[in-house]
Amino acid sequence: MIRDSYIKTVIEPFKIKTVEPIKFTTFEERERILKDAGYNPFLISAENVLIDLLTDSGTSAMSSAQWAGLLDGDESYAGSRSFYRMEAKVRQITGMKNIIPTHQGRAAEKILFSIIGGKGKVVPNNTHFDTTRANVEYSGAMAIDCLNEQGKHPEIIADFKGNMDIEKLEATILKYGVENIPVVMITVTNNSGGGQPVSMENIRQTRAICDKYGLPLIMDSCRFAENAYFIKMREPGYQDKTPLEIAQEMFSYADGSTMSAKKDALVNIGGWLALNNDDLAVQCRNLLIVTEGFPTYGGLAGRDLEAIAQGLEEILDEDYLHYRIKSTEYLGNKLTELGIPILLPPGGHAIYLDAKRFCPTIPQDQFPAQSITCALYLDGGIRAVEIGSVMFGRMEEGAFVAPDLELVRLAIPRRVYTQSHIDYVIEVVKHVHDRREELRGLRLTYEAPMLRHFTARFDYID
Repeated sequence: MIRDSYIKTVIEPFKIKTVEPIKFTTFEERERILKDAGYNPFLISAENVLIDLLTDSGTSAMSSAQWAGLLDGDESYAGSRSFYRMEAKVRQITGMKNIIPTHQGRAAEKILFSIIGGKGKVVPNNTHFDTTRANVEYSGAMAIDCLNEQGKHPEIIADFKGNMDIEKLEATILKYGVENIPVVMITVTNNSGGGQPVSMENIRQTRAICDKYGLPLIMDSCRFAENAYFIKMREPGYQDKTPLEIAQEMFSYADGSTMSAKKDALVNIGGWLALNNDDLAVQCRNLLIVTEGFPTYGGLAGRDLEAIAQGLEEILDEDYLHYRIKSTEYLGNKLTELGIPILLPPGGHAIYLDAKRFCPTIPQDQFPAQSITCALYLDGGIRAVEIGSVMFGRMEEGAFVAPDLELVRLAIPRRVYTQSHIDYVIEVVKHVHDRREELRGLRLTYEAPMLRHFTARFDYID
């Protein structure tokens, strides 16, 4: 990768071939739309969203090579060549023996924890994301987060705030007993922790604890390529390695991988469960046949498998990763310059507004991050997502237990928006921040028993 040193502007490493119109709405229209959606941006029709930063999952723009691959997809029910191409690419990156395709990451989690989970089981992780936690808990097991202390403080700047707290991990194992812990998980990058990376040294240390107690390590690898690039930029000894080489070393410390290909495989649907344990893989494939489909398609069309294989080629391109990390950093730096509190340093796939500092007058049991997401839509048609007390808050013995972090995630779809879109986002966030004292707390009027943030409805507290 060679760049002219006198050029400072980071440009998109691609040209735009196809465009999609977006709809502009008035403030009055958005006011009605938001109220009809129960003040939950998940329930807003996508056509009424101007800039959609709800998620980076499944929202990437595919390349011309990926679109061409759709036409070449082999739709054979069993043994399609598109599966074997996808399998070979995943095996090249992960080094794992058994590659089991699924229709998305949560399907891989559901299959895995249906087999290894259950009442009395405990699954430690640096930080479980929402569907991971839900699938662990739905099985009857307990999900425990072991995030390092730096990662709990948005204002602290550190290179690897997504790291596992190794002492807490070992304490968790000793507290609950090795026999009750089916696996240890590590999420790269740490999504609920602000999109923060995990260092190679921390992955090695986690592996050492697993070896000490004879436990398998499963990597939630949705954003493995972004994590690999952070390691290249920040961890001594890796500056001359390629993202592929770094990813291969990361996976070499794991016994398995769950993956939503909707993130770092640049596709709109798909995922996998990769395992080295042959016996566990047999059980997972048997359940896959019941729930997803034959083991060589796993709920996906051949064209989807083809697009995943091509996306895995493109995601590890160093020019792409440089653009991806720097463009996200651009948004974070601009907001910081304006005095808007975010989780520092900027993450890989998203910028996270720190709602506690952004809106300190609203207590966590009145969902300040949700209030900010509503204001972003109302003021500028921007859809973001709350990652705080709605997503992770809970009631225990009649008292509200708030999560450590109260965040609003601005997740940036890959290869979708230009710098002018991001500049617009900056203006809207500033406008909301300027009127933050006007924001009001919310109360729940409906909540589902699990993953309530997807379908919950709210009303403002007078």
